[in-house]
Amino acid sequence: MKTTDRNALIVFPILILIGILVALAGSQGGTSIAGVPLFALSIGLAFLIQWLAFIPAYLLQTEKFFDLTGSITYISVTTIALVLGAGGDGRAILLWALVVVWAIRLGTFLFGRIKKAGKDDRFDEIKPSFIRFLNVWTIQGLWVTFTAAAALVAMTTATRKELDGFAVVGLLVWVFGFIFEVIADTQKSRFSANPDNKGKFIQTGLWSRSRHPNYFGEIVLWIGIAIIALPVLQGWQWVTLISPIFVTLLLTRVSGVPLLEKKADKKWGGQEDYESYKKRTPVLIPRLSSFSNSGE
Repeated sequence: MKTTDRNALIVFPILILIGILVALAGSQGGTSIAGVPLFALSIGLAFLIQWLAFIPAYLLQTEKFFDLTGSITYISVTTIALVLGAGGDGRAILLWALVVVWAIRLGTFLFGRIKKAGKDDRFDEIKPSFIRFLNVWTIQGLWVTFTAAAALVAMTTATRKELDGFAVVGLLVWVFGFIFEVIADTQKSRFSANPDNKGKFIQTGLWSRSRHPNYFGEIVLWIGIAIIALPVLQGWQWVTLISPIFVTLLLTRVSGVPLLEKKADKKWGGQEDYESYKKRTPVLIPRLSSFSNSGE
């Protein structure tokens, strides 16, 4: 057995354990179905969907439906939590709507992108290995667990509060982050679709103010979700506020920014315009000032 596969075997139960711990923490003070906490059922479903999707993905050696499966998972677990838990609770309905709108938009965008590209080269070395590829899908289940945790707690908790200032502020924060992310993705898609930009990097629009404005928007919108959920959290449920922190750490330290920065450095590193762009443009948080030389 290869060392990478051996390490993956060790990682798998750790991922499951983390998911279980989050499920236990978020279930405190929550509603139950047939004696089983609804929050825990939602988390279990998030993992189950990934494992079911993994089977045909491994057999066909494809990652084309990976991101789409993630979006379907968000929609499925939040919808079940809403129907079986909160019913007509305003806060729960608001959180459900925001998560579903985000999931549909991002899922279709990513699916369209990989369909056009043909594949995601991040999976090239992973797909042939059963355990490593399984771990990737399991990590996506954990990703759903952490990011949606605050929303799921608010939708399954027995504590109910009417919509308040937290809901208004959280909604405004979410709207800002969502719009920011959509604009950034749209700008980059249009840039990449222009044949004149082949081999170039984008440094216009929001990309002239941040090297990863889409990730900034992603982080902000999940902060908005956490703010909306805040008033009904209690006890161990406060652990779910790790949601926006987890998103931030994952995107800035693990799978997002580091990989893209490394890829960009390899492609354009040493070029005067690229090095200048890196010096004047923050990695994540957009700068407010503008530069006259921020053209393509």
